[in-house]
Amino acid sequence: MQIITNRKEIEKRLARQSTVSSVEPAVKTIIDRVQQFKDAELLALTEQFDGVKLTELRVAKQEINDAYEKIPSSLLRALKEAKERIHRFHQYQKEESWQIEPEPGVLLGQHVRPLASAGIYIPGGKASYPSTVLMNAIPAKIAGVKRLVLTTPPEKNGSIHAAVLVAADLCGVDEIYKVGGAQAIAALAYGTESIQPVYKITGPGNAYVACAKKLVFGKVSIDMIAGPSEVCIWADAQTNLAYAAADLLAQAEHDEDASACCIAPSLQYAQALSEEVWRQLEQLDRRDIAQKSIEENGWIAVVESDEEAVALINELAPEHLEIMTEDPERMLEDIHNAGAIFLGPYSPEALGDYMAGPNHTLPTSGTAKFSSPLGVYDFIKKTSVIRYNESALKSVADSIIELAQTEQLTGHAQAIRVRK
Repeated sequence: MQIITNRKEIEKRLARQSTVSSVEPAVKTIIDRVQQFKDAELLALTEQFDGVKLTELRVAKQEINDAYEKIPSSLLRALKEAKERIHRFHQYQKEESWQIEPEPGVLLGQHVRPLASAGIYIPGGKASYPSTVLMNAIPAKIAGVKRLVLTTPPEKNGSIHAAVLVAADLCGVDEIYKVGGAQAIAALAYGTESIQPVYKITGPGNAYVACAKKLVFGKVSIDMIAGPSEVCIWADAQTNLAYAAADLLAQAEHDEDASACCIAPSLQYAQALSEEVWRQLEQLDRRDIAQKSIEENGWIAVVESDEEAVALINELAPEHLEIMTEDPERMLEDIHNAGAIFLGPYSPEALGDYMAGPNHTLPTSGTAKFSSPLGVYDFIKKTSVIRYNESALKSVADSIIELAQTEQLTGHAQAIRVRK
């Protein structure tokens, strides 16, 4: 890991370049072809990119039933426990319609309604992600989404990983399709013979998926344009080296582009942490992936004060922030930009990824400055309600006419004047 002791090097690390724009021409072509050729193009691209020749895109009910027989009972228990904890947390995010009568003859309000449909994208390839199914499907169902669709690339044998199917079934996902990549996003946005379009698309993916979500936004809503996953650990002299190193590597094993960094109190600590990272790296099954991530995107910044650490964190706006200092809550209120904050030595990011309850679909690439984790609020829409009686309208008529005439909207003014 690179050890950084000067501000100029830190600024270089803060300016990570997005890979989304570089794949845009290819993604545009895929979207256009899916719009034109629909199912035929999805099947062709699945054969081209995934090496699987399919005849049916939709997962049959029997495949879902069989999936329960393929996973160990211990995994089923873990999925059910995680589902319960995630559901419990997200229940608190529910919003209700409301009305007020601020003055006589006036009723104002807001109707809260679930989206009629939503699509979840679940990555495949390097690993399977049943936890991501839970994190996307549970808030959608709590919100009241009637039609919830899941797309994910098939494995080489043409099946979907059993744990993904079970997680989807536990959450009440209505339709599951064997299609991945930018073509899946295009199908969810524009529809094909097999896949009816949805109103919102959520879920993480590679640069092609992220770019496709960016390009279809406007036709549909999306949750976010997610970049590579990232963690930042704020350590002090008391922070356990083994814990910090393990958490950095837990992030690095996601993929080669993942970013793992630490804010350290001294050069001595930074050097010791770097050595511990390389020692633990040898124990990982995904060592090659984690090593490339650490070599290219791993860094440790040495700071001189807590205030400098806080300023760096707020500028970085990390997806995951672990505060592993002796008193992790002391400066919590000063942290304004982070997707999720983990306090203390026994609250690792892995806890949040699977079992704590808060959503693990989080803003990346500095977007935590203005974005929030995925939640129930992402699957609802709000409609304003306005009712004035005659006397209430007359009480504001002159002011409305004045404003409309100032904006040269005489038709607006006349719509009020005829009611006076």
